[in-house]
Amino acid sequence: MHLAQINIGRLVAPEGDPRVADFYAGLDEINALAEASPGFVWRLIEGDTNNATSLRPFEDEPDMLINVSVWESRDALFNYVYRSAHMDFLRRRREFFLPMGEVFTALWWIPEGHTPGIEESIERLDHLREHGPTPYAFTFRSAFEPQPAG
Repeated sequence: MHLAQINIGRLVAPEGDPRVADFYAGLDEINALAEASPGFVWRLIEGDTNNATSLRPFEDEPDMLINVSVWESRDALFNYVYRSAHMDFLRRRREFFLPMGEVFTALWWIPEGHTPGIEESIERLDHLREHGPTPYAFTFRSAFEPQPAG
């Protein structure tokens, strides 16, 4: 089993605004770091771009960005998020994103080789928001082990 994750964020300003310039300027470096990290499997990108910032899966939220990725393990994702240079970027989250007031990250186990789509990922996030952490969708703090097939 592999671990999938979704995280979303509402930008403080649209692309091109100086308030989010550092965010956009750092994307290539952060994405390259993810791809070079032990345990990285896949991440959502749009078309010929190297990121997913042009995707707007929430029609009523034009400044909401989505990130979806797949990792070999919870430890691999944790190490990338909290124990790499990504943490420097994460510390600046409040500069680039508005407070959500609700859960904005969900994790779930998927079969190796499965690529989670946007709809599936949002459904997992919604499930976590509605039901709290379960084996179906959880957080780092309230994690579950992969469930045996069948």
